[in-house]
Amino acid sequence: MATSRWTAADEAPQVSPRRRGPVLERAILDAALEQLSTVGWNALTMEGVAAGAQTGKAAVYRRWSSKEELVADALRAGFPHLDRADDHGSLREDLYQLCLRLREAMYSRSGFALRSVLYECDAASAERFHGMVLRRLVEPAQRLFREAVRRGIERGEVRADATADVIFDVIPGLMMFRAKVRGSEWPDEAVAEMIDHVMVPLLRAGTA
Repeated sequence: MATSRWTAADEAPQVSPRRRGPVLERAILDAALEQLSTVGWNALTMEGVAAGAQTGKAAVYRRWSSKEELVADALRAGFPHLDRADDHGSLREDLYQLCLRLREAMYSRSGFALRSVLYECDAASAERFHGMVLRRLVEPAQRLFREAVRRGIERGEVRADATADVIFDVIPGLMMFRAKVRGSEWPDEAVAEMIDHVMVPLLRAGTA
């Protein structure tokens, strides 16, 4: 199970037991993320989520009939949006800043929660959440990296044929591999090393 760098005291919602509608639903979704990020998928229970949200188990089951449905909605609601690739004036800085944002998403509460699901749940359940990883993390990241590379081509920093799909798998692949297999939390210097020693040489104009 992935271990979190933040504590429940930092994120736990301070809510009244008299909530209804969207306010109660938000508290339940927050409690589900909290459970995933602290006790993990296997130990998460609907009862535990209800207790964390300061409500009754029946209120949870009225909205979600299974743990899988609740967790899917919690992840969708909580995951950061990767929706823009700002222009920082150079390929190197554009890629570096995008990687910092990707790292932030991976190590957000929802990022920890998602990894606990993927590492612990059975194959049938994991298949559902793998699709969410692609839609909410991998595909948006690849789209933003493509945008940064397109700007680099326009500036003359990047060779014109650097558009193969595999190029845009490199950064997400490296970051996920090292996070999962080697336990790296990607400090700033590791991000810079990846950009300076892997991506910029790979993309540089004038290289074959």
